[in-house]
Amino acid sequence: MFNIGDIKKVLHAKRKRFLMNTNASVKTIKQKIEHVWKSQEEQRQKLYREYSQQFLTLFLEWDMGVQKTKEEEEKLANLFREQQKIFQQARIVQSQRLKKIKNVYGQLLKSMEELEKDHEHLLTDEQSKIRQEMAKLQNKILLEAQQQELAMVRKSLQSLLF
Repeated sequence: MFNIGDIKKVLHAKRKRFLMNTNASVKTIKQKIEHVWKSQEEQRQKLYREYSQQFLTLFLEWDMGVQKTKEEEEKLANLFREQQKIFQQARIVQSQRLKKIKNVYGQLLKSMEELEKDHEHLLTDEQSKIRQEMAKLQNKILLEAQQQELAMVRKSLQSLLF
């Protein structure tokens, strides 16, 4: 027959293995999540730096154009026709720069959408891997439990037969 002490030892060993397996899986999952988060953060920072510089340059050019336009308006106040001509030219330049800003903004939005899609795919892939690992762990635990129960049934049968 089974000794209560033996059963406690078996259960304690089983619990210890279960805790070790669970802790290892949690650690692996945590590392993967941290890696994904860090990678996404780096990608966002890189994208931010690229577009920030472009926007800064364009805004500085725009601002310089605005300043130049104001100066020219002050100098040519007495010469209305010439003032009107310069103003129209400045508006065309500003319009072109605004179009550039809109284009860069459109590129930023498109890049952000693509990055978001990439992150969603990466997250989906990682979730799938985690589910597979959890299923393997469940199968392993179930198999160990079945093997232990089978061993206990054999011992019981042997003790009944002998």
